[in-house]
Parts: sequence; structure tokens; C-alpha cells
Amino acid sequence: MVDKPSLCMITQCPSLSPIQVNFMACQLFALAAAFWFRLYLSPRHASPLFRHAVATLLGTAFLIFCFGWYSMHILTVVFASYVIIIKADINNVHRYCMVMAMGYLTVCQVNRVIVFNYGILSTDFSGPLMIITQKITTLAFQLHDGKAEERIYAKKQHRPSLIEYLSYNLNFLSILVGPCSNYTDYIDFIEGRHISRRLRHHSGTCNGQNGYDMTPEPSPLNAVCRKLLICCGCMLFFLIVTRSLPIIYNVDPHFVANAPFLTRLTYAFFSIQAARPKFYFAWTLADAVNNAAGYGFLGMDENGKPSWDLICNLNILGIETATSFKTFIDNWNIQTGIWLKTVCYDRAPRHRLPLTFVLSALWHGVYPGYYFTFLTAIPITMAARAMRKSIRHFFLGSRGVKLGYDIITWAATQLAICYTVMPFLLLAVEPTLVYYRYVIPTLTSAFLSEIHERYMYNCFSVGQNTFSKLYI
Repeated sequence: MVDKPSLCMITQCPSLSPIQVNFMACQLFALAAAFWFRLYLSPRHASPLFRHAVATLLGTAFLIFCFGWYSMHILTVVFASYVIIIKADINNVHRYCMVMAMGYLTVCQVNRVIVFNYGILSTDFSGPLMIITQKITTLAFQLHDGKAEERIYAKKQHRPSLIEYLSYNLNFLSILVGPCSNYTDYIDFIEGRHISRRLRHHSGTCNGQNGYDMTPEPSPLNAVCRKLLICCGCMLFFLIVTRSLPIIYNVDPHFVANAPFLTRLTYAFFSIQAARPKFYFAWTLADAVNNAAGYGFLGMDENGKPSWDLICNLNILGIETATSFKTFIDNWNIQTGIWLKTVCYDRAPRHRLPLTFVLSALWHGVYPGYYFTFLTAIPITMAARAMRKSIRHFFLGSRGVKLGYDIITWAATQLAICYTVMPFLLLAVEPTLVYYRYVIPTLTSAFLSEIHERYMYNCFSVGQNTFSKLYI
């Protein structure tokens, strides 16, 4: 039985909790520290060892400040995984790290459900532990695949050093929210090669024999300011709109018993829309923190302007205008999608899509709502693929027809999201079943009723014609 007061506390908390206040304070401090890190601890002014040490110490301090003794869980899994990285055979290191990291994460997630009974807020220590799990397994798979060998073997090492490993996992830029990034990209950033390597792909940036080293690095200031403005908008939306549309109201007994179906469907749509800006805020702020430190440079765009979206975790426009379930997924939590593709989808010999969704559910936690969401996403994704492959080419003849097709598929995608994502937000079994019982069957019943009426009408017409032929 679900503890409804606790569930209401999750979705309708009237003020920020101490954990959330600590999180906000650390992220804002990290933003200021990131500017300082780029300006005063740049590779020209500080050695890579010193930059690694500062990034690690600040990240560890954030962990302890936000989570107290719970931070020991994160430190434990980091050191345990380093032992595996050092001792394990390169052919099996990815397997050992995956089992250890995911196993420890799952144990902590089970403890979270049992001990706190749905009452703990989303900014508990399991969030950073999820990011650490991605980083540990990403590096282990890259070591196995040989993608990290170029940098490691250049220093005649067989494994990353302890300070490099700790810095990659515990740096203050990504310790709280992420995102997970490529190990080689991070080491290039610390050692001062991150931007120069990517500028080589843009013609006309080299000035002389040592042009790449002498070329002024593009400033991330514009990108940081733009992302901070997005954060401000998301925060205002959260404070004004999100709290007036609580998710739990979708399964309120009075609401589901008395509100018309269209009213319930409309509220489900807008409440899910309103739940997104808190994720937009957290991920965009994390991206801005990394950019402020000089990390996340993607290269020069088609207009010759610097792009700082290398480790961007979402595309808001792509999410809100998605015309397929896959497009929505591809633009949401992008770095996690890359991680799932790297460690599961590209490696599974068969049933790649189901296995990837199951891994995603397991990584998110053990709340039943996660499994409702990701297991129902499997047939929806497969059906959407088949439909798009079968009929989309019929609607590409003119811009008007394609626009109509896009509008219809956008609406269908939003309905699919209302069906699939709601359990993810409700978390527990009972409210999820209430939602399925009172919202989804109504839509299904209306559809089946229409089919039944048409079937009976056709049968009646056929019967009349047969009667006329036989007796008239």
C-alpha cells in the first residue's frame, strides 16, 4: 500500500527542502568556481596534476556538504572500481566494472525504497551515484575497446593514474548532476588540449607552425549566459506553473470520478509538460557550469561560431516538437542515451531495444513506476518505428501535407508520452494502476465503441440487403 502523504510530499512540497537548498548552493558555487578554474587555473597557469587535485577536492567537498555520511557510498564504489581497473584483465574489465557498479547502485536504490518508503526527494545521494556508475562503466568499456589507449599508452601507462581517475569521477563540474562525458575529452580538458584539438577540424584556424597553440581560445561566456537565461525561465515556470499542476492530482479520487475524460486527458498532458522544466533547469545549469570552466567545446558551427554543446544533456526544442517517440528519447537526457547505446544497444547480439530499456529502468532505480514506463516504451517504440517506415513517405510530396502529418504525429507522440511517462512520475504501483484504470481505458473504450457501432451498422445493412433479396 502506497504511503499517500509521502507521495504527496514528493509532488507538492511547498518549499525547497534542505537537500535541495544545499544542491542549489553547491551548483551556484560551482558556477563561480568554474570561472575561477578557467581564468586562474588554466593549463597555462597550473599543472595538470594541480588542476586534477583541485577539481577532485572541490567535488568531494560538495558531496560531503550535500549528503554527509551518505557520500561514503559514492567514494566506496569509486575506489572499489579503481581496484578493478588496476587489477582486472583488460578483456574482462568492462564486465567486472559493470556488475560491481550496477550491483552497488541497485542495492542503494533498494535501500532507498525500503527505508524511505517513497518519501525521499529526488536530490538524494543516488543521483550522483547514478552518474558515477555511468562514468565507471564508460571508462571500463573504453579501456576494453581501446578508445582510451591512445592517451594512456602515450604516457607508457596501462591504466589511468589514481588522481586522473578520481578527478574524472569526482570533479566538481559534474559530481552532482553530471553529465557523464568521454574520459579522453575530460583529460584533454585538464591538460589543455580540449579546444585546440577540435579547432583543427575547422579550416582557417591555424596561424603558423604552432598556430593551434597560439590561436586564442573561444570564450564560453555567451553560451553560459544563454544557458543561465534558460535556467531562469525554467525556474520561474517551475515556481509559477509546475506547482499549480501537481502530478498526483491525475489520480485524485474525486477528480477521476467526476471529471470528464477530455478534462482528465488535458490535465495529464499539461501536468506532464509542467514537470519537465525542473529537469531542464538542472541539466542546463550543469552544462553552464562545465562551459564556464572551458569544458564542452564542440567546435565551430556552420556559421563559424563556437558551439559549446559537446556534453549538452538535452535539446528543449527537439523535445517539445518531437513527432515520434524516438525523437523525444533522442533529445532527452542525451548523455545517458549515449551511455546506454555504448554499453548495451551496440553490444547486445539480439533483442537490443528491450535489453536497453530494461537496463535504463534498472539504472534509474527500483520504483515500480520506472518499470511500467520503460517496459511499455518497448512496444510503443517498435510500433512507432514500423508506422513511420510504412507510411511517412506518402506524406512528403508537399510542404502542406508534410505539415499536417507532422501535426498529427506530434499529437500522437504527446498521447504516447502521457501514457508512458506518467508512471515514471507517480513512482508507485497503486497510483499507476488508478491512472491506467480511469484514463487509458476510457480512450480505449471510446475507440472500441466506435468500432462496435460501425460493425453493427454494417451487419444491419448486410442483413437488410440479404432479407430484401430473399423475400422481396
